[in-house]
Amino acid sequence: MPPIDLNNLRFFVDETSLGIGKPLVLLRRDVIHAGHPLLPEVPFGTLDPVWMPVVAAKDLVVITRDKRIRTKHAKVMLLAEHGLRIFWLAGKKDLSNWETMRLLVRRWDEMERKIKERGDGPWFMAISDAGIREMSITVRD
Repeated sequence: MPPIDLNNLRFFVDETSLGIGKPLVLLRRDVIHAGHPLLPEVPFGTLDPVWMPVVAAKDLVVITRDKRIRTKHAKVMLLAEHGLRIFWLAGKKDLSNWETMRLLVRRWDEMERKIKERGDGPWFMAISDAGIREMSITVRD
């Protein structure tokens, strides 16, 4: 398999999802994760206010399990301000890494369609067994 081409990256998996981020990097050449040596701007432990603008500037689509990314005011502000595009792994129970990977593989073609349809961010999509649905982003002053 050819090495990752930094010019063709499309997806960023945040630190909350490293259990799927690392295998995705091996399976797809367009995925990178927090802490990856080819993304030195986002080492392990990088806080949201630091990685969000970096990822947005690189025009990467985020894959995350972070339950508070859409509800915590500061994170929502960053998401909106930087035009992030996010796929959130939703559900009432935490899935194992294997279950999450199976879910992503089943929904990947639909994710690609959503990216084309929705275009630039900010937008926020929830991925679950039921499908992918867009969630509202409400920035309160």
